[in-house]
Amino acid sequence: MASVQDIKRRIRSVRNTRKITRALELVAAAKLRRAQIRIEAMRPYADTMRELIAGVGRAASSVRGLPLLQQRDEVKTVAIVPLTGDRGLAGAFNAQVIRRALALDRRLRSEGQDVRWVAVGKKGRSTLTFRGHTLDGEFTGFADAPAYSDAQAIAHRVAELFVEGEVDQVVLVYNSFVSALTQQVTEQEILPIAADILETDEEERADDAMRGDFIFEPEPEEILERLLPVYLETQIYRALLESAASFQGAQMTAMRNASKSAGELIDGLTLDMNRARQAEITQEILEVVGGAEALT
Repeated sequence: MASVQDIKRRIRSVRNTRKITRALELVAAAKLRRAQIRIEAMRPYADTMRELIAGVGRAASSVRGLPLLQQRDEVKTVAIVPLTGDRGLAGAFNAQVIRRALALDRRLRSEGQDVRWVAVGKKGRSTLTFRGHTLDGEFTGFADAPAYSDAQAIAHRVAELFVEGEVDQVVLVYNSFVSALTQQVTEQEILPIAADILETDEEERADDAMRGDFIFEPEPEEILERLLPVYLETQIYRALLESAASFQGAQMTAMRNASKSAGELIDGLTLDMNRARQAEITQEILEVVGGAEALT
């Protein structure tokens, strides 16, 4: 059995660890709230952007020449973009994204398609490079608090790969935020942009008829060509915000569980320490009694 001093030293170490996990839990909770506010502020912008594109698309005579809408006859190469964190200590947050991305990679290759990689986050980058995958782009350092400029950089790279014909499809893999306890791994095809964003229902068409005809300057096709890259950036930015909120929620939950486990471990060690102290006292009593009997 370990000595009382050894157990005390271990208890002290576990208590220091619990202080760290509690601090990380509080920090993650504060960041999670800010991330939720950013997501809520983003939603009206994303909805308005979609409505704007739909309105311009209805006025356009043809959208066949727009490169980001081009559906390839045969998908030969797919770019996978996993959104991971720059740090750990968040439970299975990073592992489940990487696991889903690698599963998608195996499925695509089994169907005869090539796969290209664009890594977002240090954890995803390190895993992919360790496995020997060549990266066509890597973006790190902003996973906790992404800015719109970060989404622009990612969108520019994947759009470049798509327009130049190096890939025929781009898929995001990320954790979608459900709650602080739940994050759902999501696969989202972002390129080519789905043509259904240009569609509208009968009620919206009736509203347009009531408003009358619009005069577009420049032509609707040119406006749409400028709006589609912004729409792509918006979709990526939304995914980055979802991933950031998911990371904070996962870290908060993981640190709370770690603090709870540390408390249970301290209770067990305290019980062991009391038993060891009692055993030492008993041994000392036996030695005193034995010494007294030897003198008589």
